[in-house]
Amino acid sequence: MFEIVFLGTSASAPSIRRGLSAQVVKHDDFRFLIDCGEGTQRQILQSGLGFKRLNRILITHGHLDHILGLAGLISTFMRWEAVEDLEIMAGRWALNRIEDLILGVVLRGARPPMEIRLTEIQPGEIFENEEFSVSAFPVLHRGPDCFGFLFEEKARRPFLPEKAEQMDIPPGPWRRELVNGNVVTLPDGRVIHPDLVLGEVRPGTRLVHVGDTGDTGSLREVCQGVDTLVIEATYLDSEAEMAQRFAHLTARQAAMLAKDAGVRHLILTHISRRYRERDVLDEARAIFPETRVARDFDSFQVKRGELIKILGEQPVPV
Repeated sequence: MFEIVFLGTSASAPSIRRGLSAQVVKHDDFRFLIDCGEGTQRQILQSGLGFKRLNRILITHGHLDHILGLAGLISTFMRWEAVEDLEIMAGRWALNRIEDLILGVVLRGARPPMEIRLTEIQPGEIFENEEFSVSAFPVLHRGPDCFGFLFEEKARRPFLPEKAEQMDIPPGPWRRELVNGNVVTLPDGRVIHPDLVLGEVRPGTRLVHVGDTGDTGSLREVCQGVDTLVIEATYLDSEAEMAQRFAHLTARQAAMLAKDAGVRHLILTHISRRYRERDVLDEARAIFPETRVARDFDSFQVKRGELIKILGEQPVPV
């Protein structure tokens, strides 16, 4: 299961109710901040998330409304020492701007109290542990080196306790080893193969996050059958020509992608101040009913085949 918390959902400039682009994806103790628009550190505090373990930042692209918040966030980290190290991952063009911002404006020759690593993203896997992985894929927007991110739990075979009980397999390390796919020898000398107590392979939960983009054709493959797709919807179809000119999507285009790719749930973000939320939602739901429009501080659990809203509209009390 993944959890995604929306910290900023506005397009290009903040509005009264929406901050600039920023989301946190969580899995167990791991946290990934995706984009860091102006004011993100305040949104983190107001959401109740705090700064602990927020040491991996993924940047979709280098436009200022997606990176300016890094200056304030790192400045706060320098004072509070909230993390021991910080890794910022982005395409080369974005990293060049981020490096200028951090080294030229924030630090200006000072040494930060924690290690800061600027890591260039290439298409493919960028993080992996025993439970899940994160992969980057290219996205078409204005300028080079734009990326989206696929969060994917690893497929697993569920442990069948009723089978273990039938075979008198005692609780403890033997069952743990069988869950991990290892052959075990029980105290009574019996050798047990994991196939005897594990069910059929179940695919893991998949969550795709796309920042700004003006093209959906290149995204169909990576979005195919995912549990939840998070993507921009900056325009309505009535201004499709403007959307194309500035390399953004309409709500209709985002919904068509979700429908064509067999996505289970769609969350729209990067909402322009020029539209009412209801109009954005209506346009998308006419094509793809399982659509939501994210608001600042909305939080969702993304499970296999499920999307559960666990917090909405009102921020968590700090």
